[in-house]
Amino acid sequence: MKTLTRQAFHQFCAALAQVHGAPDVTEQFAIEPSLEQRLQDAIVEQSTFLPQINVVTVDEMEGQNILGSASGPVSGRTDTSVDGVERVPRNVLGLKAYNYKLAQTNSDVYLPYNTMDVWARFGDLGARYTRYVQGRIANDREIVGWYGLSVAATTDLAANPLLQDVNKGWLQYMRENLPANILTEGGTAGEIVLGDGGDYANLDLAVNDLLQGIPTYLRKNLTVLVGSELVARETALLLTAVQGKPTEKNAMNTAMATLGGLPWQTPSNYPARGLAVTPLKNLSVYVQTNTWRRNLKDKPEKNRVEDYNSRNEGYVVECPEAFVGWEFDNVKFSDEAAEPTGE
Repeated sequence: MKTLTRQAFHQFCAALAQVHGAPDVTEQFAIEPSLEQRLQDAIVEQSTFLPQINVVTVDEMEGQNILGSASGPVSGRTDTSVDGVERVPRNVLGLKAYNYKLAQTNSDVYLPYNTMDVWARFGDLGARYTRYVQGRIANDREIVGWYGLSVAATTDLAANPLLQDVNKGWLQYMRENLPANILTEGGTAGEIVLGDGGDYANLDLAVNDLLQGIPTYLRKNLTVLVGSELVARETALLLTAVQGKPTEKNAMNTAMATLGGLPWQTPSNYPARGLAVTPLKNLSVYVQTNTWRRNLKDKPEKNRVEDYNSRNEGYVVECPEAFVGWEFDNVKFSDEAAEPTGE
């Protein structure tokens, strides 16, 4: 490590130790709860989607969802003048309790000396590196949220490039807790066909059908989450329909302003053929307080600095009844060529 780089690294370590009140960041240390929250906020700020949902600190590794929505009416009246009749309060969160379970999540990275040499010239090695790590953690949280299927004792990035074995994401939470709200097939077993002659001619019809799975009293602040491939296809079909008709082109822009009458967006890292309807604040990432630990190590034998981070976190759909979607891996387009069959 060059002298300038060594100085920058020592300054970074000293600043990190001062911020966290740790005597030596090259030994494992726990991040204090107040600083932990600031760290969570900084990670969230690196994402365009995470600020729209909940990132919540919790005390326990396992427990019941702490947010959610009222799952039924709570207003009414009881004639208490009748002998033996009393007012009976209702559980505002519904009769069924949903649980969460967190898992240790590691974010272990290293920075090669030659990269540090370059960054040290800019005079902001520590800040630049911190943004890099926080941005990557935010990105990973989104990926796990959409694609996470399991919690493996040892994850395998080669076999699971979309972090499917790091944690159970929001869609998996729905599959396990309220599978009826995740559509898996239409008229053909194992397939949801979109397009002429399929299960849904267009996205408006698909969204309208999914919407029927959410009780009327939970249809508040709903947003359609739609994959980029679905948006591109829908736009292409509309452009084809208005080709050569300038007066109808503006109408196309209006047609794409909503889907099924609801606002929509394509979250970063969202499955290309994904479709779901839910309030954004129905999605949460839970992080257990007092579990973020960190350790920096200078590894000259590897020509790099290693940074070990761990915390306990999990993914929660606060009110599963207010989430409906379809199994994105099962979505087919009606005009896709059928797989050739062997004779």
